[in-house]
Amino acid sequence: MIVADLVGRTLAQLGAGHVFGVVGSGNFDVTNALRRHGVPFTAARHEGGAAVMADAYARMSNRPGVLTLHQGCGLTNALTGIGEAAKSRTPLLVLAADTAPAAVLSNFAVDQDALARAVGAVPERVHSAASAVADTVRAFRTAVHERRTVVLNLPLDVQAAPAPQDAPATVNPPPSPAPVRPAAESVASLVELVRAAERPVFVAGRGARGAGPQIAALAAHAGALLATSAVASGLFEGEEFSLGISGGFASPLAAELITDSDLIVGWGCALNMWTMRHGKLISSGTRVAQVDVESSALGAHRPIDLGVLGDTAATARDALSVLRDIRSDPATKLRTPDMAARITAEVRWNDVPFEALSTETRSDETQSTERRVDPRSLTIELDRILPRERVVAVDSGNFMGYPSAYLAVPDEFGFCFTQAFQSVGLGLGTAIGASYARPERLPVLATGDGGLLMAISELETAVRLGIPLVIVVYNDAAYGAEVHHFAHQDLDTVVFPDTDFAALARGYGASGVTVRGVEDLVAVSEWLEGERTAPLVVDAKVASDGGSWWLMEAFGH
Repeated sequence: MIVADLVGRTLAQLGAGHVFGVVGSGNFDVTNALRRHGVPFTAARHEGGAAVMADAYARMSNRPGVLTLHQGCGLTNALTGIGEAAKSRTPLLVLAADTAPAAVLSNFAVDQDALARAVGAVPERVHSAASAVADTVRAFRTAVHERRTVVLNLPLDVQAAPAPQDAPATVNPPPSPAPVRPAAESVASLVELVRAAERPVFVAGRGARGAGPQIAALAAHAGALLATSAVASGLFEGEEFSLGISGGFASPLAAELITDSDLIVGWGCALNMWTMRHGKLISSGTRVAQVDVESSALGAHRPIDLGVLGDTAATARDALSVLRDIRSDPATKLRTPDMAARITAEVRWNDVPFEALSTETRSDETQSTERRVDPRSLTIELDRILPRERVVAVDSGNFMGYPSAYLAVPDEFGFCFTQAFQSVGLGLGTAIGASYARPERLPVLATGDGGLLMAISELETAVRLGIPLVIVVYNDAAYGAEVHHFAHQDLDTVVFPDTDFAALARGYGASGVTVRGVEDLVAVSEWLEGERTAPLVVDAKVASDGGSWWLMEAFGH
């Protein structure tokens, strides 16, 4: 056994969930060691795609994802995906081969520790054969217990060294730390704020994705309404008094009720510019509290009246216990039959009336008129015909509010939103990774034409692996966000000839359909009724919305 084998075996015993990557000479041995010891491996076509697959897998499975890379260029190719994972605090372990210290003239030599730090990841290293197990366990523990993206560098000379004869045959996963219990004084202060409020709203974020039932139970007793940040969409699905997503994607009713609240409590939620619409959802006089496991997060984006340092589930449980001791009966406040009826009728964007956009555009090149579908009509119909058990991945672009707001998901494991870095082109990898985390659900990707073209190599991955993926391309033949943001300037740099994505799909071995009106979506229904042995690409020629509502909020217009 060499050290590369030992590292692979150790990670398998620690509980590595799934490995994604592109294999080169530097990571060949460690990747195959992981496979031999039972960890599934998915070969991507580009390291950037593999990184996002591993990130999405970890988010949607609650198991650590692993990314395996060649030294040097393998790591640099993956940096955008690693940066997204690091900014999202995804528990991800990156196994990066590295040049030997003596190979100073190697073409692959770069400062891999510095690259990891530059995008917010934690650099670690297997220093020697003798320390290989301890180094691997330390990196794994940091990734899982601290919710960090860790780059574990594996120098080639160390990888090839013989494993120590006394290396342990079995390595047990390090015990998980106990949840951080909040101080009793902090819980009492939170309960007093909640009791004093007449119109409280709880907003849960990424840090509360494991605490939905506890927060919902507290809200029910406190008379509070519920909402989520975009990344936690689906957390309160099925709750009668849930407002859905807060922020730029919020429906008119949701925005109204959040703005009208006199207390907002952020649960594992940054309450940043996106979730609070640059602060517009916080009215003058509204009290603000935050619950988080990290003190640096409390008040980081806006002033708060109370910061509670503690695990979100533990804090909600403790607060509910205190509240019940004070008052055994639930408070009504905003939780009235009239409010429930209004939320049912109005809170989803799907139920908000709209006037359809013009569906015809004139092509100067072909001197013809072409129909284009309203993106709202498109997404509402997709929501109706796609199975409810779905996992939705959303790329970045002008279109992204439509799938985020109009496509319902069954729970917090039904929506994968890799947007912390705001990079276009991460969607396809996200959808593939999420499909492995939730194989019982239909994977659905919503992407723009620019985003899909950036990642198109991974369409071969989805076809090769037989993933029954529905790819919806909101195709406006442009980088739509820039078109609308710079509307009165020269747009030649961000407008492109139309791409026939249905034809591209067929070239890769997938199915492809072109949609210019909702009636064309019958082809999607037919695909759903079939065997689903390859992806379906829906080339939706969407009408221009003049700049989406969420984009106006994002740019402060």
